[in-house]
Amino acid sequence: MDSQVLTAALVKKNLLTKEAGEQILKESAVSQKPVEDLLYLRRTVPEEKIAEVKSEIIGIPYQKINVGSLTDDLLALVPKETVQAYKVAPISRTKDMLVVGMVDPQNSRAQDALRFIAKANRLNLGVFIITPADLELVLRRYNPYKSEVEAAIKSLGIKSGDGLSSLQRPVALEEAKGVAEEAPVIKLVASTFREAVERKASDIHVEPMRNRVRVRFRMDGDLEEVASLPIELQQPLVSRIKILSDLKIDETRIPQDGRFRTVIFGRDIDFRVATFPTPMGEKVALRVLDPSIGLKGLDNLGIVGKNADIIQEGIRKPFGMVLVTGPTGSGKTTTLYALLKILNQEDVNIVSLEDPVEYFVEGINQSQVKPEIGYDFASGLRQILRQDPDIIMVGEIRDNETAGLAVNAALTGHIVLSTLHTNNAAGVIPRLIDMKVPPFLLPSALNLMMSQRLLGRLCQQCRETEIASPEIQKIIKEEIAKLPEDVRSKLIYKEPYQIFHSPGCPACKGKGTSGRIAIFEIMKMTRELEKIVAGNPTEADVVDEGERQGMITLRQDGILKVLDGLVSIEEVLRETE
Repeated sequence: MDSQVLTAALVKKNLLTKEAGEQILKESAVSQKPVEDLLYLRRTVPEEKIAEVKSEIIGIPYQKINVGSLTDDLLALVPKETVQAYKVAPISRTKDMLVVGMVDPQNSRAQDALRFIAKANRLNLGVFIITPADLELVLRRYNPYKSEVEAAIKSLGIKSGDGLSSLQRPVALEEAKGVAEEAPVIKLVASTFREAVERKASDIHVEPMRNRVRVRFRMDGDLEEVASLPIELQQPLVSRIKILSDLKIDETRIPQDGRFRTVIFGRDIDFRVATFPTPMGEKVALRVLDPSIGLKGLDNLGIVGKNADIIQEGIRKPFGMVLVTGPTGSGKTTTLYALLKILNQEDVNIVSLEDPVEYFVEGINQSQVKPEIGYDFASGLRQILRQDPDIIMVGEIRDNETAGLAVNAALTGHIVLSTLHTNNAAGVIPRLIDMKVPPFLLPSALNLMMSQRLLGRLCQQCRETEIASPEIQKIIKEEIAKLPEDVRSKLIYKEPYQIFHSPGCPACKGKGTSGRIAIFEIMKMTRELEKIVAGNPTEADVVDEGERQGMITLRQDGILKVLDGLVSIEEVLRETE
């Protein structure tokens, strides 16, 4: 593709500044590399945007590849060597058509290779533009993780035995560090990280057992073993991860924390690392912080309809608190980031206190608390108020002092976002009163109280419908009858109600779920609630007010998502029991 044409189009669409466009053209002339390659290499413009602009210029549509839908038969049509050499990838096949993706559709040699494959299989050829990151994902299907693990073990010359001799003769620290810097171990660790990102794992666990090292990924909330390694690899693996995280390699007696960033599939991925000493050796847990998964909009989280309207109204107020509640691991911080994404504008100063900072967000001043040196949420809040903030995010209200400071910050003209540990939205007010916040301050300080739970999202590829049993029909009917009239009148579902289940397929790797979605209940401050707060309220009093103002409860929101085919009825009933 002509470099000047592509650069001009990117500048015209405000994806590149004129100055940046001129600079990259100069670099292209000096290095003799196409502008497109330089843009992909330096991630100056998102890959999808480059592909979309190319699509408009040359008239070939852009397609994002669903790697989960690629079957072994489809991959066998286009050899791995062809994929690597010509930067092409199979996308789908019908009875008479082979659809492929090309990073460079104008490459004549790649075109010839694909025509030959299509002709040999008596197929017509359809072509889309794809991105290098998607090409990398397809290549991963040709080179599964387990084969990479086996290759690394073989190249190190390790034969997995019963492991007892390794425990009796621990690998020397210097030896472990030396092995950790060898190519096979480096490749093994890198492959593990890539596999975790590809599978959308939230955590990686490297655990020493009696005679092996177990590697597990947490996916959709559940841990799954992905590799079993010889015990001899335990110290080299841990040492390699410590080197990346800038931790002390010679300190194995106490836990250590660190983090590092690397580029995987064209994205900046952060890994938060924590080591933990055990009798068998050090265990390592890594949190995988992928911005494409963790930073979402409200609709991606499952906040739609009336709940979305309530939130938009609540965060438009010039000051006040928005508190998100729920058990550990229910996605509260992800919801706060989604709210910050809406509020993150050029004309406001946003300052956050987090423990730890999970995702680095452009335009937000993020700070990580360190209680061991006296820098906790309470002391950090005092300092934040000297930073001229408009919006404050506090990772969690844990104690009376933090609660009082957060309420006062909300009363003095700031929007305050935070989390609180209660079971439901109605528990927020009694909890704050228990934390010694004067009740008369709450009506002016509180805007919204939210509660949430995370459920597995049904795989849409293998989703099947069925008529619910009489018992489930009764539950659904009762919950729909309790919905506010403005919500109930818009429902299209009729009796007998249909529910959905996903038995499992190659796309979801037989699990029946793909990703997670949250259910919510959201209560706002009203004049009626103000009167209740003034009278030493119980949680039951607040629940009654929630019903009066038409709050959609966790179970009701879950039932609506069941009827939409997003989650299973069994999980909704279990989580809202």
